[in-house]
Amino acid sequence: MDITIRELNTTPTQLTFFLLTGVPGLEDIQIWMSIPFSFMYVLAVLGNVLVMAVVVYDRSLHEPMYLFLAMLAFNDVLLCTVTVPQMLLIFWQGPLEATFPACLTQMFFVHALFLSESAVLLAMAFDRYVAICIPLHYTSLLTSSIIGKVGLVLIARSVAVVTPGVLLILRLDFCRSNIIHHTYCENMGIAKLACNSFTLNSIYGLSAALLTTGLDFVFISLSYWLILKTVLQLPSKEARTKAFGTCGAHICVILIFYTLAFFSFFTHRFGHHVSRHTLILLANLYLLIPPTMNPIVYGIKTKEIRMRVVGTCSQTLFKSNETAKNR
Repeated sequence: MDITIRELNTTPTQLTFFLLTGVPGLEDIQIWMSIPFSFMYVLAVLGNVLVMAVVVYDRSLHEPMYLFLAMLAFNDVLLCTVTVPQMLLIFWQGPLEATFPACLTQMFFVHALFLSESAVLLAMAFDRYVAICIPLHYTSLLTSSIIGKVGLVLIARSVAVVTPGVLLILRLDFCRSNIIHHTYCENMGIAKLACNSFTLNSIYGLSAALLTTGLDFVFISLSYWLILKTVLQLPSKEARTKAFGTCGAHICVILIFYTLAFFSFFTHRFGHHVSRHTLILLANLYLLIPPTMNPIVYGIKTKEIRMRVVGTCSQTLFKSNETAKNR
C-alpha cells in the first residue's frame, strides 16, 4: 500500500483525512506483532459471542447477573472491533488513511464504549454486592425493568460525556501535520496536531475521566470491600474459599482494566519521558486484554455458563457423530 506521508503547511486548514502510521519505532516488527494481537482478537470475539449466545437462548439465565454479563460481552465485542481490525490492517499493509469524519466517529465510539465498559463493571459489582450482602432485597432492587433502565442510562451517559469531546475537536485548527502516530483515532492524539491551544480539550478529557471511570473505580472498590467483609463472616470455610476465588478473579480483571487505562490516559498527557511506542502499545492493550479475559473470568468460571457451554458442545459433538454414522 503506497501512501505518501504529507505534512500540512503552516496555514490553518480543514483536514480531509488523517494518516495513521501504527507503532512508531516498531515498524519493522509490526507484521510479527500482528500474530498475538490477531489471536487475542479472535479469542475475544469468539468467547464473548459464545457468552452472549448462551445467555440469550437459555431462558433460565435471564437473571440480573447473567444479563449484565451479556451486556459486558456485547460491549467487549464492539470495543475491540472498532480498533483491532484497523490496527491489524496497518501492521500488514503500512500507514492507513482515515477521513476526518471517520476518524472522529472512531474516536467517539472508542471513548463511549470504554465508558460503558466501566459502567457495566460497576453494575456487575453492585449486583454482586446486593446478592451477597443484602440478598433479601435482591429481587426487589434488580428487576427486569430496572436492568433495562440501567442499560439505557449506560448508553446515555457515554453519549453525554463523549459528545463534548468531539465538539471540542471541531473547534481546533490544524496546520502542523495530519499524521497520527497511532493505530486508531484517539482524542488527545488528534488534539495535539492542532496549531491553536488544546488546553480545554485536555482539561475536559481529564475531568470527564475522573468523574466517570474514576468514580466507577471508587464505587467498585467499595462494593468489593463490603463483599469481602461479608464473605469473611460466612461460617463455612468452603463457602469462603469459593467466594474468595470468584471475587479474587473479578478483582484481578478489574485492576488490569483500570490500571492499564489510567496509566495510558495519564502518561499520554503528562508522561513525556515515556517512549511513544510504549504509549501506543498500552493504548491498544487496555482495549484488548479485558475483552479477551472477561469471557474466561466472568463466563467460563461461572458454573451455570460453563455447564451450558459444555452441554451445548457435547450435544453438537453427539449430533455430528450420529450424522457421520448414518452416512
